Amino acid sequence: MAELLQMESTEETESGNHTLLTEFVLSGLSSRPELQHLLFFTFCLVYTLTVVGNLLICVVTVHPTLCTSMYFFLRVLAFLDVSTASTVVPKMLVSFLSEDRSILYMSCATQLYCVIFFGATEWYLLAAMAYDRYVAICNPLRYTVIMNARVCLSLVLLSCCSGNVVSVVQTAWVFTMPFCGPRKINHFSCDIPPLILLSCTDTSLYEKQMVAATVLVIFTPFCLILVSYACIISSILKISSAESRHKTFSTCSSHLIVVILYCASGTLNYLRPNSRNSQDTKKVVAVIYTTIIPMLNPLIYSLRNKEVREVLIVTMAVLVKK
Repeated sequence: MAELLQMESTEETESGNHTLLTEFVLSGLSSRPELQHLLFFTFCLVYTLTVVGNLLICVVTVHPTLCTSMYFFLRVLAFLDVSTASTVVPKMLVSFLSEDRSILYMSCATQLYCVIFFGATEWYLLAAMAYDRYVAICNPLRYTVIMNARVCLSLVLLSCCSGNVVSVVQTAWVFTMPFCGPRKINHFSCDIPPLILLSCTDTSLYEKQMVAATVLVIFTPFCLILVSYACIISSILKISSAESRHKTFSTCSSHLIVVILYCASGTLNYLRPNSRNSQDTKKVVAVIYTTIIPMLNPLIYSLRNKEVREVLIVTMAVLVKK
C-alpha cells in the first residue's frame, strides 16, 4: 500500500513545473482568529470527556456482573470511539494554536486510512450488536449458547477485517489520483470529500465508487439493523407486562440512537463527496461523527442502562475510598 501512496500521482503543477507534493495544508475548522482559543478549549474538553467516558466504559464492563456479549461489544465500541477521536482531534487542537497547519503526505494518507477503518469497523460492529440484541430478546433461552465467546470474537474480527478492506481500497484509490491543483485541504482533517476536490482528473468514476462504498458500509448494515429491530419490536409487543416491555425496549433504544446518529452524519458526508457548495456543512457533519458521537456514546449507554450505572457507582465509590 505504501508503494501505491507514493506513486507519481503526488505531482502538482505550479507555473508549468511539476514538483513532488510532499505535504498538504489543512484550512482548519474555522479561519477566524478570534475563535481559535475558544475552539481549542471546547474541543479539548470534548476530547477529554470522550477519552475518560469511554475508558470508564471499558473498565466498568469487565465487572463479573456484566460479562454478557452485549457488554463485550460495548467495550469494543468504546475502544473504536477513542481511536476515532484520537485520530482527528489532537491534530485539530494543534491547528487552533499554530499557524503551521501543514500535514505530510504520508501522514494525511495514514489519517484517512484510520478514520475510514475505525468508522467502517464501527458500522459493522453496530450490526453485530443489533444481532446480539435480536438473539437476547427473540431467543433468550439459547442466548448464552448462540452468543458464546467464540462467536462474539469472530464477529468483532469480521468487523475489523471488513473495515480494513474498505479502508485500504478507499485510501489507495484517493491517493493514486493526481493532485495538481492547490494543496490546501478545506477541512480540519484528511477526509475523502475535500481531498478529491484537489484532484486534477475526472472524478466521476470515483464518485460512483464512493456511492457504492457508502451503500456497502452504511446502508447494508443499516438494513440488517432494521430487520433485527423489526423482529425485536414484534417480540416486545407480545410481552404481556408493560414494565417488562419498557425494560426490554430501553435496552435497545440506546443502540438505535447511536445508529441513527451515525447513519445521518455518514450519509450527509459521503453520498455527494465532490459537492463544493457544501464543504462547510461537511465540516460540521465530520465534527459530529469524529468527536461528538464518540463523546455521547458513554452517556447514551451508561445513563440509560441501570446495570452499568450501578456498577459505575460502586466503582467510583471504591476509587474515592482509595
